[in-house]
Amino acid sequence: MEPVRFAVAVDVMPKEGISDPQGQTIERALPSLGFADLHGVRVGKRIELTVEAPDAETAEAIVRAACVRFLANTVIEDFRVSLVAAAPPVPSAGGPPGGPSGGGTRA
Repeated sequence: MEPVRFAVAVDVMPKEGISDPQGQTIERALPSLGFADLHGVRVGKRIELTVEAPDAETAEAIVRAACVRFLANTVIEDFRVSLVAAAPPVPSAGGPPGGPSGGGTRA
């Protein structure tokens, strides 16, 4: 089975109860900019990437493992993985997409 490329988005946010100094700074500045009705500002990060896997479940498992080991600090952050879309299959290493390797002419 050819691997499929999945576009993935990972949203990482501070866990509830964890201090968010960047969010607090933004929230304090909003009223002076005319946005007094905005509250509860929390700042996180979004990571977009592509993963090659045989299916969506495997792709998600690979990305979750990367989040736990590297992309998120699971002590103070939560993360959400979203498979955005699947791209066309990855061509095999045997030759150019859509035809046999080696070229030549047909009779």
